[in-house]
Amino acid sequence: MKTPTYLYTIAAIFAALVTPITAQDYTFFVHQIQMDGDGDPNNDLDWDISVAQEGQQLSPLAINPFGARFELWAIKADPLTDYLIDSTYVNSYIPVSEVKIRSEDPYEVIPRTRADRPFSVDVVVTGLSTDPAAPDAAKSVRLLRHVQSYGPGGTGLNIDRSSATMLSEGSLTASDTHTYDYSLSSVPGANRTKVRGEERFSVFSLADYQAPESQLDSQFIQIWPVAESSISGLAHGGLIKGIAPEVEVDLVDLYPDSWTYAQVYKGDAVLGTDGDIVPGSSIMIDGTIPRDETVLLTDWDSVIDEDGKWTLEIITVTPFGADRLAFIEFDVERTIRVNGTVTSVE
Repeated sequence: MKTPTYLYTIAAIFAALVTPITAQDYTFFVHQIQMDGDGDPNNDLDWDISVAQEGQQLSPLAINPFGARFELWAIKADPLTDYLIDSTYVNSYIPVSEVKIRSEDPYEVIPRTRADRPFSVDVVVTGLSTDPAAPDAAKSVRLLRHVQSYGPGGTGLNIDRSSATMLSEGSLTASDTHTYDYSLSSVPGANRTKVRGEERFSVFSLADYQAPESQLDSQFIQIWPVAESSISGLAHGGLIKGIAPEVEVDLVDLYPDSWTYAQVYKGDAVLGTDGDIVPGSSIMIDGTIPRDETVLLTDWDSVIDEDGKWTLEIITVTPFGADRLAFIEFDVERTIRVNGTVTSVE
């Protein structure tokens, strides 16, 4: 059996959620729930402790034989919104577990990735007993995987996570780091490049005579759709003889961390070509949800200064690399040619 932990640490994950400028807009507290053991949550004792954004302190209540749950919450003042950042369960011989989700996006607040990209899950389990006579709750934990779609245009705001679909359930019986690699998300949707939702991985203790089943740790990863773009105002294969026309670029589902721009270069369209950025076309996004944008290219003669074939491309740069969203090829013919003959009379 391991000694009950009376010390909780404010999760460092929330340090990345707010900048020093906006940290004053949040209030942090730990909600401690003392389990009564009779299965009725109405009989459990609740206690709230205000905490700083980072740090640690002793629990004000001793852990009783049925264990206690600690939940780290943050409340934003305007608009009034609460966030459950992390939770853990403590008991006399309940194992300890941590879920860590990794993707190619280094964003630390909530793991996230794009619908066409892989991700990995590390489940660290410690404290499992190898004694055959030990209670089952000391020898094993349950790992659950849930998926949930946000629906078309959804962002996950006020989502009811109790309605998520469970994809798999398994038992972990070794104190070790268990790693699971996924090439793509399983969030439901007909168009696999356009799904948006989340996958949640949770570890639960087993119920026994002392305490009911309880969540040891949980983490979810958000899945965002692949961006797309369309170009109007200049047709593929079009001809510019005078001033460059106004071109409209429609951008859909730009990734929350992305730089998107239009570029032109001389010649046929070739992936990976570095061109000249069209003035006024650059869009930087540093947010938490995808965005739609419309860009008008109104003054771009300076970047098509020669006759010949040209390419206009829409490029987006994300943590996953640079991708071409759309392109058109067009011709420029501004030189005036005069055909004639010159004669003289003597």
